[in-house]
Amino acid sequence: MQKESKSNSFIFPKTPTGVDGLDEITDGGFPKGRPTLICGGAGCGKTLLSMQFLIKGITEYNEPGVFMSFEEPSHDLTLNVKSLGFDLEKLKTDKKLVVDYVRVERSEIEEAGEYDLDGLFIRLGHAIDSIKATRVVLDTIESLFSGLDNQAILRAELRRLFHWLKTKGVTAIITGERGEATLTRQGLEEYVSDCVIVLDHRVIEQVSTRRLRIVKYRGSTHGTNEYPFLIDDDGISVLPITSLKLDNEVSSDVISTGVPGLNNMFQGGGFFRGSNILVSGTAGTAKTTIACYFAAEQCEKKEKTIYFAFEESPQQLVRNMKSINVNLEKYIKNGTLQIHSSRPSLNGLELHLLTLRKLIRDFKPTTIIIDPISNLITVGSEHEVRSMLVRLIDMLKVNNITALFTSLNKQTDNFRPDLAEESVSSLVDTWITVRDMEGIGERNRGIFIVKSRGMGHSNQVREFIITSNGIELLDVELGPQGILTGTARKSHQIKKTMSDIKLQNEINRKDREIARKRRILEANIEALKNEFESAEEELNILKATEELQEKLGSKKN
Repeated sequence: MQKESKSNSFIFPKTPTGVDGLDEITDGGFPKGRPTLICGGAGCGKTLLSMQFLIKGITEYNEPGVFMSFEEPSHDLTLNVKSLGFDLEKLKTDKKLVVDYVRVERSEIEEAGEYDLDGLFIRLGHAIDSIKATRVVLDTIESLFSGLDNQAILRAELRRLFHWLKTKGVTAIITGERGEATLTRQGLEEYVSDCVIVLDHRVIEQVSTRRLRIVKYRGSTHGTNEYPFLIDDDGISVLPITSLKLDNEVSSDVISTGVPGLNNMFQGGGFFRGSNILVSGTAGTAKTTIACYFAAEQCEKKEKTIYFAFEESPQQLVRNMKSINVNLEKYIKNGTLQIHSSRPSLNGLELHLLTLRKLIRDFKPTTIIIDPISNLITVGSEHEVRSMLVRLIDMLKVNNITALFTSLNKQTDNFRPDLAEESVSSLVDTWITVRDMEGIGERNRGIFIVKSRGMGHSNQVREFIITSNGIELLDVELGPQGILTGTARKSHQIKKTMSDIKLQNEINRKDREIARKRRILEANIEALKNEFESAEEELNILKATEELQEKLGSKKN
């Protein structure tokens, strides 16, 4: 399999390494048909990386391989890599792999008085031709030349070995031990190799980390940094840490926060999909509770979610959330939620990042929660923490994963942000702060939005309470001296209620008084009306009498 080198106008043939992340660093793999030198101290993973190169070549690219060992017998090699799921016996039976052990005795060389590699070439050539191998590993080269003291002959034979491998057209890996002042013991292999990779296993403050660095790669661009790598059940995985371009795609979809009332504080009704959210605050301000609400909301919508907990076990987290009516267990059972708990000191910073990268690759989540990122400070320096968090956010954005981080702040009077908060706050898209609001001998919780890129949001501090039914955001209660919380809120509400009752009673009294006066007025009106009607009736009688008398008088005349 060939890959075109992005940096060159011509096609530079390369062979995929089969190691997760290494192809990205090497811009496609090892140089095809050329030797690659992998050197490092004992226990850094040289043999394992070489074996993985062969096994993956066979199983994924149908490229047979030869592993020639000068240290470990074939039986020991088979047992050592079986724990990683590599079945060498089956591959040998299928004529895809040849594992050969060559023992070099110093005493035999001293008796013969001569040393050359003709016998090795014949033996290795037969193994290559027997299965038509395209990949070859020689492990380790120091053992091959351990009995030779003549430096002139040694250098000549080394050059002849590398030239012979190129002539055979195989992609070869040669492993070597680190020298004191050189990359290898002989100090020549790194000059005649087309690609040189150095593996390192270091322990800093009792935390073990393995790192890989490409010293040179003829004819191709490559990553030049130190890259942490992890050895686990799947073999070796390398984490690229080169700076990523800010050209990732963005989404305008809005997803719910999961917290009742919090959506209303955002003009869009929640978070943008693929954004990064920071929830910071002191201990006991419900950061984990908010994170679990968000996780439950995503899982309810069938969104795959990974929850990294650095302070609680999965069982403890599930139990605690049940007390506030958040059932995480059902999401774990239906496969939408994975909770991974560990102490930060279990791995170095880079290995935590590499573990997350592997989980993203295998589980393909749409949501990631890390609770809290501030705990990572205990396993790295300030520079390392900043660098790791920047790469973490870049990686999540590239994969369009919505991420929520919690950060524990120390209770200080100078309001200076902690390292984790300071490192992430400028990078995240949304920053929510939860804090204590103390007064009148009690402690209450408040939440407010510091920023939300691309979306309008409330500028109010909202008090919230946690009950057996979960989180409830309370309406803003304003008093003479600002926002009221806790007992002050209740006291103000009672006073307001009493004032409302008093006002209502006064209104009712006025209503009754007006009703009474209305009745008196209506009675007076009725009496005057009756009096008027009586006077009018008397007047009418007088008028009728007068008319009658006038008629009688006219008749007499």
